[in-house]
Amino acid sequence: MIPRRPLASAVLAVSFVALLYIVEFIDVLLPLNLDGYGIVARSFDGLDGVVWAPLLHADWQHLLANTGPVVVFAFLAMAGGIGQWVVVTATIWLVGGLGVWLTAPDHTVTVGASGLAFGWLAFLLVRGVFSRGIAQLAVAFVLLALWGGMLWGVFPGTPGASWQGHLFGALGGVLAAWLVARADRSRPAASS
Repeated sequence: MIPRRPLASAVLAVSFVALLYIVEFIDVLLPLNLDGYGIVARSFDGLDGVVWAPLLHADWQHLLANTGPVVVFAFLAMAGGIGQWVVVTATIWLVGGLGVWLTAPDHTVTVGASGLAFGWLAFLLVRGVFSRGIAQLAVAFVLLALWGGMLWGVFPGTPGASWQGHLFGALGGVLAAWLVARADRSRPAASS
């Protein structure tokens, strides 16, 4: 499904990615080592990284790899409205970040928006199951055909990639889809 307000949704998705590029540009330009503000596993000092990690990237290549999925999935996840997208994104951000904080190897710093991308993809893949919506299921099948291979990233195996961020981001997306479907079912039906 395409968002009800496609232009506003596209502007928001592209603006979010632009923010990521601005942050990376600042990190490269200034000697601040912003990546150090990522999630530091099981360190209370590194817990605030849950807030900052999706905005930070190890380098330009890391950011470029996340750009396409972030733009596409963020845009499509706005089909339920921008307000719902904010709640879905916050759920993915929090679940993904806390999952990384709890399970990543000791003394590692995790950064990147791929947890959000995996979360939005999981949200898009399962929301039709929870809501029983035919159009949403159709979108899920198309996404699975186009991007399904990406789901292998939830398993260990790629050196330097946080499979924990991918896994817990995806779990956050599933939780968000369930919460959205539950909220939709609890709303009274509009009468005509």
